Amino acid sequence: MEWTIWAGFAAGLLISTVTAPAGVSGAVFLLPVQLSVLGVPSPAVTPTNLLFNVVAGPGALWRYRRNGALHGTLARRLVTWTLPGVLAGAALRVFALPGPDVFHILVAALLLPLGVWLCLRTLRPARWQPEAAEPPARVLAALALTVGAVGGIYGIGGGSLLGPLLAARGVPMDRLAPATLAATFTTSLAGAAAYAVLATASTGPVAPDWRLGLACGLSGYLGARLQPRLPETALRLLLGTLAAALGTLYATQALVR
Repeated sequence: MEWTIWAGFAAGLLISTVTAPAGVSGAVFLLPVQLSVLGVPSPAVTPTNLLFNVVAGPGALWRYRRNGALHGTLARRLVTWTLPGVLAGAALRVFALPGPDVFHILVAALLLPLGVWLCLRTLRPARWQPEAAEPPARVLAALALTVGAVGGIYGIGGGSLLGPLLAARGVPMDRLAPATLAATFTTSLAGAAAYAVLATASTGPVAPDWRLGLACGLSGYLGARLQPRLPETALRLLLGTLAAALGTLYATQALVR
């Protein structure tokens, strides 16, 4: 229906405006809208979210590339290790985890404590050294691989989980936002392609809703423009509050089932 396309465009615009400046694609917040309001079936909602990331990501990444924010090792490491994770996650989603129940529990268990921790550490900052804020290479690889798998299973993009984790360690937002968006875009592109292939081997609703995903993604270019104009403390609190709120929502849904 045409109203779903326009509703998806409006939802994508609102969500990306809030989340992109904090280094999050917004697909994690778009997924409940697609399931509860727009009626996208599961597991097709996963590749539709990934398509949102694919379409919405290049505009923000281009702006970061032009101002040099993508330089450095963090973005390369996140992309390298989230990519194999998302491919494995896509296969698990189609053949082992087609329902939403595990998703609600998993996201609640991850985002709720992370969001609370991030807000507390922003309001009461610890004394860390900026050069030591980034995790060691092995820890970062394991973290990115795990987050990539979660993103591949549920189409939320690696940045939605990597953002709170790395921001809570004190990684500056001007480094964190472009790196997590780069990882989200790369894994989403690979994941959407993987679901398109897996759809040929499955009888269920596996392929993305192409029109809806494109409509949502086209509205996702605005948020990155706001990044240089917003204070870092506000971005950390915003990201922590959104993560905690979403975790609370999913925890409540899991408990009432």
